[in-house]
Amino acid sequence: MSDKTISERILERIKASNTRYWAGDNISDFILDSERAELVDELTEKFEGVLDSLLIDRYTDPNSQGTARRLAKMYLYEIMAGRYDPAPDATAFPNDSEDRYEGMLVVRSELRSMCSHHHQPVAGVAYIGIIAAQKLIGLSKYTRIAQWCARRGTLQEELANDIAREIMKATGSENVAVYIQATHGCCENRGIMAHSSLTQTTVLKGAFKDDGNTKKEFFDNIKLQQEFAPR
Repeated sequence: MSDKTISERILERIKASNTRYWAGDNISDFILDSERAELVDELTEKFEGVLDSLLIDRYTDPNSQGTARRLAKMYLYEIMAGRYDPAPDATAFPNDSEDRYEGMLVVRSELRSMCSHHHQPVAGVAYIGIIAAQKLIGLSKYTRIAQWCARRGTLQEELANDIAREIMKATGSENVAVYIQATHGCCENRGIMAHSSLTQTTVLKGAFKDDGNTKKEFFDNIKLQQEFAPR
């Protein structure tokens, strides 16, 4: 029986494959499903140490009892699940018939992410544009892919690139655009305490970058969706 922790054993596999494991990277290939529970146990102990060092009484304070395990499960199964879960199954459908769809599709996807600098929440919306290629994916898959990319420690600029790359991979289209607007807890809850801040990032690929009319149509669609979005 190895005396190494589960995280140490997983890290050995990652390093042996010479794979990067930054906060925004997916490492699901190196973790067995059964090992997630072991990671929760290990993380619980670590978070207990953090609470102890913060001088929080986790023994008699009813609001802090069990907090360490809740934090461990939250990180692994919720706010950073995109690191540990494999990519969502984006079943594709052929789009190569005589009456194939050749137009633009723009999908609005709500996002929840986490800033890798301060582990503060990021909340916003991604608008994903695509010119249909030889295959299509279900509408919900765009949001599933975007949320999978978002649930990690990342920066908004990186997230826009990640979503564009994964959508291109799932659809086979070279013509993809991603526009994200989001608020950041690291600006609202600390530092400058700016509660009206909004960050916007755009990634344009293929025709969205090279053709002015395509780019204009994409942003016109975004304006229409924003006009009719739920308040």
